[in-house]
Amino acid sequence: MAGQNVHEFNEANFKSEVLDSTTPVLVDFWAEWCGPCRMLAPTMDELAGLYVGKVKVGKVNTDHSQSIAVQFRVQAIPTVILFKGGQVVKTFVGLQPKKEFVAALDAALK
Repeated sequence: MAGQNVHEFNEANFKSEVLDSTTPVLVDFWAEWCGPCRMLAPTMDELAGLYVGKVKVGKVNTDHSQSIAVQFRVQAIPTVILFKGGQVVKTFVGLQPKKEFVAALDAALK
């Protein structure tokens, strides 16, 4: 359920791929059974294509990586968290329009 530029994050690679990343990382917390999560997937694919080489875009399946969801207090999905320098910069809960993500990503790149 991810485009070619969308990374899959899990317990094994979250620290190295997200927290230790030198570029901002947009992480979509989702699950296969979540309808709004499936509706958000094309937006995440678009963002991954638009920001290739500048921002890492990826997904965490909350059913498979529950400890990461608990660590970042994900209580509803979809939740999308923008990380920069290993820190949470912005959290989006629920289905959001693409322009909201673009504004946050552009600000994180400044």
